[in-house]
Amino acid sequence: MNHSCEATVEWRAGEGGDAFTTRRYSRAHRWLFDGGAVVPGSSSPLVVPEFSDEAAVDPEEALIASLASCHMLFFLDLVSRNALDISAYVDTAVGEMGKRDDGKIAMLSVALRPRATFIGDADWSLVEELHHKAHELCYIANSLNFPVTVEPAK
Repeated sequence: MNHSCEATVEWRAGEGGDAFTTRRYSRAHRWLFDGGAVVPGSSSPLVVPEFSDEAAVDPEEALIASLASCHMLFFLDLVSRNALDISAYVDTAVGEMGKRDDGKIAMLSVALRPRATFIGDADWSLVEELHHKAHELCYIANSLNFPVTVEPAK
């Protein structure tokens, strides 16, 4: 089951003469997806404060959101297959960036912190098991080379 995915990243130089060659250029750009969604992207304001768009999504945030979204979608599927009635799901995922042993800056770990709200009682041990299965099935988690923990909240 191989298939390809596509996203377009688009950046254009602004007006400003030599702004690009003097490194004083905007890091704001756009992500365009095949379904028509357009998402504003930028470097992190923590990395390039003066030339980033704080309202845009930076690549590090996108990686964490992609991982959390993938986990959630598998979890919701598993919950549905187990006939649990869920009314809400929120994950405040947190990534840690830093220097690896080889000196390169990288994402070192991500903690997923999902909170699911169920209608009626839900067997907590089953919920934890479904989170474990969702993590094993998640394409994004399976593609990463750093630890991902899942810390579900009751």
